[in-house]
Amino acid sequence: MLKSMTGYGRGEGTVNGRHIVFEVKSVNHKYFECSARITRGCLFLEERLKAFLQSQVSRGKLDVFLQVENVEGTGTVVEVNQALAGAYYKALGEVKDRWSLPGEVDLSMLCRYSDIFSVRKAPEDEDALWEAVLQVAQPAVQSLLQMREAEGRRLEKDIREKAEGILALVGKIEERAPETVEQYRQRLRARIQELLGDNTLDEQRVLTEVAVFADKVAIDEETVRLRSHFAQLWALLAAEGPTGRKMDFLVQEMNREVNTIGSKSLNPEIAHLVVDIKSEIEKIREQVQNIE
Repeated sequence: MLKSMTGYGRGEGTVNGRHIVFEVKSVNHKYFECSARITRGCLFLEERLKAFLQSQVSRGKLDVFLQVENVEGTGTVVEVNQALAGAYYKALGEVKDRWSLPGEVDLSMLCRYSDIFSVRKAPEDEDALWEAVLQVAQPAVQSLLQMREAEGRRLEKDIREKAEGILALVGKIEERAPETVEQYRQRLRARIQELLGDNTLDEQRVLTEVAVFADKVAIDEETVRLRSHFAQLWALLAAEGPTGRKMDFLVQEMNREVNTIGSKSLNPEIAHLVVDIKSEIEKIREQVQNIE
């Protein structure tokens, strides 16, 4: 099944106290390339994320966005500087006794001194975070792949239609190719007869000249190879796995054969058919550029 290199997927959810947003989009590219924008503090996930995506996608330029936010109260550690709190408690008690102040030194009084407390982010469990991200990323990547497959089916249909049209044109060229030799033979006979006047025409010489010309303009080998290339194209369209690069090379070979046919042919009708074929092959080439 053909797959396009164009697609998009998005996932969002809350997993184990983390709100996760994941987006991925892909466009055509000669190789696999991935650029990621990831929440600060979660950059350690980048290599895992790229490896995961490369296991799912062979070719294409991927742009990834990953946002991870802890739900309120999650992933935060509050620590108490017990030594500092004790020092405050002792100092306040001394002030109270020194000046015979009323009241007691209690928790509410100590809480006024914010430097007793420190708030920091709890250390991340990298494996647990990765598993949480995967739960959101996998459905998004599946959406991406489904879009690429749907676009691949459309590309396959279009390529098949264009290829069948080209083969029909090749058939017309093959029908008209013998006419080129016959037209040359008739022109040659007429020209020689004009030059000789009433003298006898050397039929064997004419046949020899026609045979040499026929060999020069013969396009049988090119049309056979061209049909062989299209047979390979059918096989690639039905193959599993990435085939885009092979198709790209095959289209180049098709162009080469058609150019040779055009250079050999002196028949205007064949020349027009060659132009039509080259136009259709170029359309196939443009489609192939987006195949994985």
